[in-house]
Amino acid sequence: MLLFRIEKFLRETGMPWTKFGRLATHDPRFVQDLRNGRMPRTTTAKRVEHFMNSYRETPRAV
Repeated sequence: MLLFRIEKFLRETGMPWTKFGRLATHDPRFVQDLRNGRMPRTTTAKRVEHFMNSYRETPRAV
């Protein structure tokens, strides 16, 4: 389920859920809406998966 993968991503990266929503979908309430039962469209879910994969592949400055 998409929400479980997002929650894992948030734990791994330490990213706030509002920032994730803004970066992945331009909607800061996206994660909260999923937690409240929202079902994303297939295209939105694919965009979110792409964002998480791209974010993990991008080197971060420490």
